[in-house]
Amino acid sequence: MANIISQVVFLIILAITTFFLVKRINSIRRNIALGRPADRSDHKDERWKTMLLVAFGQKKMFKRMVPAILHLCVYIGFLVINLEVLEFVLDGLFGTHRLFAPALGAFYTIPINIFEFLAVAVIVACVIFLWRRNVIHIKRFHAKELTAWPKTDANIILITEIVLMLAILTMNATDQVLQDRPGTHYGDTGTLVFSATLIPLFEHMSTGTLIWIERSAWWFHIIGILAFAVYVTYSKHLHIFMAFPNTYYSKLEPKGKMDNMPAVTREVQLMLGGAADDGDSNEEVDRFGAKDVNDLAWTDLMGAYACTECGRCTAECPANQTGKKLSPRKIMMDTRDRVEEAGAAVAKGEKPFEDGKVLLDNFISREEINACTTCQACVEACPININPLAIILQLRRYVAMEEAQSPAAWNAMFSNVENNFAPWKFPPADRFNWADELKEEEEKSKS
Repeated sequence: MANIISQVVFLIILAITTFFLVKRINSIRRNIALGRPADRSDHKDERWKTMLLVAFGQKKMFKRMVPAILHLCVYIGFLVINLEVLEFVLDGLFGTHRLFAPALGAFYTIPINIFEFLAVAVIVACVIFLWRRNVIHIKRFHAKELTAWPKTDANIILITEIVLMLAILTMNATDQVLQDRPGTHYGDTGTLVFSATLIPLFEHMSTGTLIWIERSAWWFHIIGILAFAVYVTYSKHLHIFMAFPNTYYSKLEPKGKMDNMPAVTREVQLMLGGAADDGDSNEEVDRFGAKDVNDLAWTDLMGAYACTECGRCTAECPANQTGKKLSPRKIMMDTRDRVEEAGAAVAKGEKPFEDGKVLLDNFISREEINACTTCQACVEACPININPLAIILQLRRYVAMEEAQSPAAWNAMFSNVENNFAPWKFPPADRFNWADELKEEEEKSKS
């Protein structure tokens, strides 16, 4: 009877988790869909290769070896230990205990020992990460944009991972003690090396106490995993999942190539007497550039959800290094905050882009976007190919083309480019005067 009640309780918990998880995933999908269309269906082979190397293979992480190795421990632990979670779920549904043990026999000991090794690796890595964040105070983890919640969020994740791994080791240690107790149903798992070191803590306890501890650890771990799965969708650690689509749909062209605005390109071609490019030349353009998140491409909004707030982009940004206000990480965090706000309004049936707030000015200041040198350092630094520059450029295009409020020095440059085909204030005919002067000097020196 108790076993049936346990199965029912587990099924209810699993159903509730699934409900909230599906609801949140659908919410994120709707929010990303608020962005403008962007075709990223080309070069599928290259996109798969990029995803496998960058997201799955952690290629760009290894530019910094120490955090890369620590992150790899947590990453592999997350992937592999979840195979054991499959057994947890099946045990919860069928009321069994270590469902795979009888089928795998002596081989069962090998994967469980691997899981335990990875659990210990995760604990060590997370402890070091906590030390780096809270004791050493790595600079990029203490920037202005990392307010109380982002810092707390990071610590919650790391502490949760440590506690969940300790629960696995506790469960396995008590399980091994119970295997030698008469009248228990705990089958032989063989020697589990890492959890065996904890056996002295439990071997003198009563059978009833051990069963309670083992079952409590089991329930704590599986409920913790399920709660963690839901929590992650509200956390910066959503990159665990979003890194894969973000790298698949990332820009494949050289980083220095900036995307032109099709509507502007068509107008220029028509003004020059050429034929309009593919597409409907009568298409109305709502806005040049971006004022709010609905003016950005959906890939930009997906990048905002994929951002893990690691700060590598900001640490590499030359504008930020010289004390300017720009932080590419903040650009992504602000974009995510705004699209979350807009998405919540849509879900309530409200009009999110008529609420008196917009991404530009209310979330991201003009001082920030004007400080960008478009050097692409942030794009190159991001471990999962997020592109803060794409958002910055769209916001600057709006300021320049819709409001004509670019800085005065920029407007002078724009005028020179328009009239002289160069940023400098001299006619094209004088462009090579410097060469003529050099030639004259050379002739004088010969004479």
